[in-house]
Amino acid sequence: MIRFDKVVKRFGDLTVLRELDFHVRPGERVTLIGPSGSGKTTILRLLMTLERVTSGTIDVDGQCLSHTKRGDRLVPADERHLRRIRKKIGMVFQQFNLFPNMNVLRNITEAPVRSLGVPREQAEEKAHELLEMVGLADKALEHPSRLSGGQQQRVAIARALAMEPEVLLLDEVTSALDPELVSGVQDLLRDIAHRGDLTLLCVTHEMRFAKDISHRVLMFDQGRIVEDGPPEQIFSEPTHQRTREFLQAVLDA
Repeated sequence: MIRFDKVVKRFGDLTVLRELDFHVRPGERVTLIGPSGSGKTTILRLLMTLERVTSGTIDVDGQCLSHTKRGDRLVPADERHLRRIRKKIGMVFQQFNLFPNMNVLRNITEAPVRSLGVPREQAEEKAHELLEMVGLADKALEHPSRLSGGQQQRVAIARALAMEPEVLLLDEVTSALDPELVSGVQDLLRDIAHRGDLTLLCVTHEMRFAKDISHRVLMFDQGRIVEDGPPEQIFSEPTHQRTREFLQAVLDA
């Protein structure tokens, strides 16, 4: 479903990703761990086309995301192509990024109506189903300012799912929450992860959460994957010294 082929990403003189190769199979749940600045969130931003690759290619569902073919050569993709591929992908950010001037219902329905052409009545019916699923059935007409942080993040999750993505990206989705709100959002995401065939790519510093939801865990350091394996192996018997150092620091914190 996702394939990075020798992807390099630079910001000026800073190289964030160094000829990165990795893949995520359809329906697979993969979590990226590692120190801040190791390139994890950059991967999600590239998939959302919020950043462009410096070199290399990214495929989503067998189609090149960053480039299109023109004759025998690859050229940077235009905005129309990016929008078409991006419809397959949903993302939940650290910050909730809800529209403050819209109520919860419109926050969830606006993108399906405007981007996918879903009739508003159908979009609202789906939104109410999602609000029921995330435990906010009674908040449809509230504005974000009247919701707690945990409730806003639940709305953000419902908004991402309303687009019926094939791939869901999670970027430190509990890092902005008060500690007592974290477990509720994580429980919701566990339920979502274990139902259906949604492909999931997650960045988190919550190691227990990573262990619970993942088929595979990738340890990143300085723009490279230093270890890749099932969570039981990564968290119990990591083979790379850098992984052991990182986990010791995080788990002892």
